[in-house]
Amino acid sequence: MEYRVDISRRAKRDLIEIYEFINAEATGQARLWFDGMEAAIASLRSHPRRGTVTREDKSPRQILYGSRPHLYRIIYEINTKEHVMTVFHIRHGARSDFVPGA
Repeated sequence: MEYRVDISRRAKRDLIEIYEFINAEATGQARLWFDGMEAAIASLRSHPRRGTVTREDKSPRQILYGSRPHLYRIIYEINTKEHVMTVFHIRHGARSDFVPGA
């Protein structure tokens, strides 16, 4: 059964910031990269458990997208009862400011 993918307000802000930072509107390559990130998030519908648990907490999971130095952590939680997975952070892989549940 597929899961519904919800994206928190914070994760939406993260996506907007990434989009603007990489200048995806002006460069075709950056737009393709960004579209790939969105596709990676959408793929969690059918494979929500493919991510690993985060290093900060054992409840949230993460998938990595990109490659260094452009590696991003897509951090999400799975609600198995309601078949919903919620993306609540998208952070550059080098950042360590993730706070579980924030």
